[in-house]
Amino acid sequence: MILETIFANYHIIILFFTVAILYSSVGFGGGSSYLAILALTGVVFTQIRATALFCNIIVVSGNVFLFYQQKKIDFKKILPLVLTSIPLAYLGGFLKISQQFFFILLGITLLFAAITMWISKRIISSEEKIKKQNTAKNASFGGIIGFISGMVGIGGGIFLAPLLHLTNWDTPKKIAATASFFILVNSIAGLLGQYSNPDFYVDWNLTYILLITVFIGGQIGSRLSNTYFTPIQLKKATAILIAFVSVRILIKYLF
Repeated sequence: MILETIFANYHIIILFFTVAILYSSVGFGGGSSYLAILALTGVVFTQIRATALFCNIIVVSGNVFLFYQQKKIDFKKILPLVLTSIPLAYLGGFLKISQQFFFILLGITLLFAAITMWISKRIISSEEKIKKQNTAKNASFGGIIGFISGMVGIGGGIFLAPLLHLTNWDTPKKIAATASFFILVNSIAGLLGQYSNPDFYVDWNLTYILLITVFIGGQIGSRLSNTYFTPIQLKKATAILIAFVSVRILIKYLF
C-alpha cells in the first residue's frame, strides 16, 4: 500500500521535498506552495488545507528550534502578534467555507505570495533603523493575518515577513525567527480549528509520506542554506510557478 501510494504520487513527493528545502532555508514553512501543488492534483479541497498545515508544522518546528538555540526569538516582542493571531487562526480554520470561496481566496493568497517572493530581496529591513513598536498595531496585524491564514491553510509567514521588513520591525535574522514561530503557532491553531469542524478529513496514506518528505527537506534546508546556496533564484522560479497556479485557479473559479 505504501509503495503504491509513493509511485502514484511521486511527482507530488518530489515537489514537496524541493519546496521544504527552499522555504526552510529562509525561515518559512512552504504552506503556500504546498497548497499550489495540491490544488492542481485533484486532492479533495477539504483535505488540502489540513495537509499543508501539517507539513508547515513539521518544517518550521526545526527552524524554530534552531532559532531558539541561536537566541533569535524575542518572545516578549512576538507576544502581541500571536495573542490575537492564534484565536483568529483557529476561528478561520473552523469556519466552513464553500469550495468556490476557498479556491478564490487561495488564488488571491497565492498571487500575493508570488509577488512577495519575487520582490522579497528588495524589502529587507536595515539593522540600523529598528523602529519602536506599536503594540496595538502589531496585535491588529497578527489578528488579520492569523484569520486569513486559518481560512486558507497557511501559517501566515508569507504575509508577516515582508510587513515586518517594511516597518523595520527588527533585524532580518530576528524577523525570520519571528516568522517561523508565527507560522508554527498559527498552523497549529488553524489545524485545531479544522479538526473541530465536522468536515475535517485527512488521507493519512499520502499525508504520512509527505510529512516524512518535508521533514527531511526542512532539515536539509535549515542547515545548508547559508553554506551551500543562495535561494533568491529558486525563490523567483517558485514565484513564477505560484503566480501561474494562482491565475489558473482564479480564472477557473471567477469566470
